[in-house]
Amino acid sequence: MINVTELKFDAAGLIPAIIQDADTRVVLMQGYMNRESIAVTERSGKVCFFSRSRQRLWTKGEESGHFLFVKEMLADCDRDSLLVKVNPVGPTCHTGLDTCWGEKNEEADFLFYLQRYLQKRKEDSPEVSYTARLIGKGINKVAQKVGEEAVELVIEAKDNNEELFLNEAADLMYHYIVLLIAKGYGLEDVIGVLKGRHKE
Repeated sequence: MINVTELKFDAAGLIPAIIQDADTRVVLMQGYMNRESIAVTERSGKVCFFSRSRQRLWTKGEESGHFLFVKEMLADCDRDSLLVKVNPVGPTCHTGLDTCWGEKNEEADFLFYLQRYLQKRKEDSPEVSYTARLIGKGINKVAQKVGEEAVELVIEAKDNNEELFLNEAADLMYHYIVLLIAKGYGLEDVIGVLKGRHKE
């Protein structure tokens, strides 16, 4: 992951590490690492810090179970700080909050938050989840629902009822995301295609 020989540690042999959720991009916490904790992190796949108060290595989650699973570790341009992108298990702060700044760890873009939520709902019982029930009926049924919602949106577009139009637009968006999930894709894949087509 990181070429430790290029890093600039302070006089105590430490380097600050900013921890960021790899999916939501929310900054979760800051800690300090030394050469040994970086090596442990790379071996285990879990973020390991050097605790200045305890004067020992400390794997985040070793007591709470709220581990930080590493996706990527980057050094900044001056090689004197680290950015560690993670998939967190549970809240990150010892207070029980999502982040050490009291922020919610959620997607800034609601559509991506909704997509992640629906991906989880897919695994729920069909008795309690419409999403799971719909996907369980197969791709043809999901695609049919998208077609139905698209037609209903077109019909409402011809009138001037803002509430009905927006509700149909929301229904179509929901079913469209479910279709992407059922096909094994996501909004990011469609965005990639749109970016490829885009010309300034």
